[in-house]
Amino acid sequence: MSISLNAEVRDDLGKGASRRLRRLTGGTPAIVFGGAKNKKPVSVTLVHKDLWKASETAGFYSSVITLNIGGKEEPVIIKDLQRHPARQEIQHVDFLRVTKSNPIHILVPIKFINEATAPAIKIQGGAVSHAQSEVEITCLAANLPECVTVDMQDVPVGGIVHLSDIQLPKGVAVRALRLGEDHNQAIASITGKKGA
Repeated sequence: MSISLNAEVRDDLGKGASRRLRRLTGGTPAIVFGGAKNKKPVSVTLVHKDLWKASETAGFYSSVITLNIGGKEEPVIIKDLQRHPARQEIQHVDFLRVTKSNPIHILVPIKFINEATAPAIKIQGGAVSHAQSEVEITCLAANLPECVTVDMQDVPVGGIVHLSDIQLPKGVAVRALRLGEDHNQAIASITGKKGA
C-alpha cells in the first residue's frame, strides 16, 4: 500500500504554538526524526483532514509513508500518534525516518484466517479466543507487511496458537522470539462447548 502525505516545515515551536496551529489553521503538528546519524529532527505541519483520511485506511500504522516536505520525499513510519480524548482529532504525530539498510521494529496487525471453516469451530462447536491482535516485528522497510496471518484451519479444540505459528513473509521476524523460546506467547486458542 502506498500512502503519501504533504508537510511543511514549521518554526513556531512549543505547546502554545501547537495549540494555535490546531485551532487557527486546522493543521497538525508533527516531528520527523531518526535515519542517518547526521540528520536532525524536523518539526512539520500536516493538513489535519488529509492526515485523518489517511489514518482511516487499512495498514496506515504498519506502512512506510512517503512524507513530502517542501518537495523532498522522506520515507517514514508512524512511531507515535496522539489523539484528542473526546474529539475526532489527531493532535500530534511522531514520524521515524526509515532507510533501506536499517531494520525497523513496528507493531503490525494479526489477521486470523479460516476461522469460519475450521472443523473445531464449524463441526465441533468450539469458540475462538484471541489473546493478541497485533505483534511487534523486525524487518527492513522494503519487507514491511501490512499484516501477518495465522491459519486457524487445523487448530483442534483445546489447541493453542503461539507466536511461532505466525506465517511470516521472507525477511520478517517476530521480535519477541529473538529473546528465546520462553517468549513464545499464546496469541489464540479454541475452546470447547461449555458442559461438553
